[in-house]
Amino acid sequence: MTQQLSTAAVDPRHHQGVVVRDRHYIDGQWTAPSGQGHIDVIDATTGEVMARVPEGAPEDVDAAVAAAAAAFPAWSALPLEDRAAVCRQIADGLNARGAEIAEFISRELGTPHVLAVAVQTGTPLTTFASMADFGPELSLEEEIGGTTVVKEAIGVVGAMTPWNFPLHQVAAKVAPALLTGCTVVLKPSEVCPMSAFVLAEVIDELGLPPGVFNLVTGYGPVVGEAIAAHPDVDMVSLTGSTRAGRRVGELAAQTVKRVTLELGGKGANVLLDDVDGADLQAAVGGALGNCYFNAGQACAALTRLVVPRSRLADVERLAVAAAESFVPGDPFDPATTVGPLVSDVQRERVREYISKGIEEGAWLLTGGVEPPDGLDQGYFVRPTVFTDVDPRSVIAQEEIFGPVLVIIPYDDEDHAVEIANGTAYGLTSGVWSTDRDRAAAFARRMRTGVVFINGATLNPLAPFGGYKQSGNGRELGRLAIDEFLEVKAVY
Repeated sequence: MTQQLSTAAVDPRHHQGVVVRDRHYIDGQWTAPSGQGHIDVIDATTGEVMARVPEGAPEDVDAAVAAAAAAFPAWSALPLEDRAAVCRQIADGLNARGAEIAEFISRELGTPHVLAVAVQTGTPLTTFASMADFGPELSLEEEIGGTTVVKEAIGVVGAMTPWNFPLHQVAAKVAPALLTGCTVVLKPSEVCPMSAFVLAEVIDELGLPPGVFNLVTGYGPVVGEAIAAHPDVDMVSLTGSTRAGRRVGELAAQTVKRVTLELGGKGANVLLDDVDGADLQAAVGGALGNCYFNAGQACAALTRLVVPRSRLADVERLAVAAAESFVPGDPFDPATTVGPLVSDVQRERVREYISKGIEEGAWLLTGGVEPPDGLDQGYFVRPTVFTDVDPRSVIAQEEIFGPVLVIIPYDDEDHAVEIANGTAYGLTSGVWSTDRDRAAAFARRMRTGVVFINGATLNPLAPFGGYKQSGNGRELGRLAIDEFLEVKAVY
């Protein structure tokens, strides 16, 4: 199911000046916004304006929703195999523009370019392709005791996505929505919107029926809230902060529409007491790699390393060595292993958390609030490690969304479970052990939607989502498809 991504050489100076996208995509056309405002997109490495997109308004949402509602009857009536073929064509179209997408994401987000190619661009292709493959396998009708049970597209889907995995999160919503016969109004993050415009251009070139896919850019409190509250939107799917999820849920409840939420996380990575020697070194190195991926800007990041108190000194030594081996820098420099944060706002937020950790009395092993040497320009933060952290402290409870790891010691296995489950979140967790059965048994005690054993990586064909305040519903894989379907019993 994995697509082969184009690996054409990328010149980071390919786009000279400011890239302007001054129209929304509504009803199959590039449409002028109702207002005159625009939003600047900032290069995370230089702090300079790299692009400009429309600042949408509720009137733009109204037009997009009307187009989606009008397109729904015909689109949902198409044979499933035709919609599956569209998902395949979108994957192929994105693949052909993979170099452009990766460059945009490296610039606006700061992801090192090699990772922007492999993950930020490659994973969305897999998602669209997987929906094409799942299409022929779907069973949308069955007989139960003489009653026909039918699964049907839910209707108009309002999709709102974050900036940290801008195209991946879009694909996780748009691909299953289109496959099932839903029509879509997409609001991407205004911070990293450029890959969503590439997707809209790909869809436009395919000639999908007008209104099946619509793109409106703008700010969450304006465009996002208009989508969530709109009476003709049948479902809202949001990936974002827990605070944003609460607000969307409040607005959507007024019209009792379906809501799926993929929200924050504060994942625990638990080292069991049989991990030692080379296994311990691999576990700590893997933990740092997970925490610092995408500069720590990942809800799935395992940012709490929970270790036996008897191993604490060894873990601290290994963690410092691993953290200091990361190379902050320009995303287009092949030597860079951790890029800048996405914005000045995000950098200051992370610095405030680091300061809070010091204030709370946690031991700062490495990193801190000062920028990395030689990187005063751009939104860089030093890879940071705290140790002997109180599990009830702010830096152990709240999502920092930056390259900050906290090490928490535990006394026995029950204590480790208590710490791991002791936050408001329940998205991802991890466990390391030389005994796979023991690790699997421990994983079952962890109250999260995803558990990684011994450094396993995300499977884009498996369901992803969280318990507790990390949200509801699932994305990716076959189970994601059911989120976009209604069930009808015909007697």
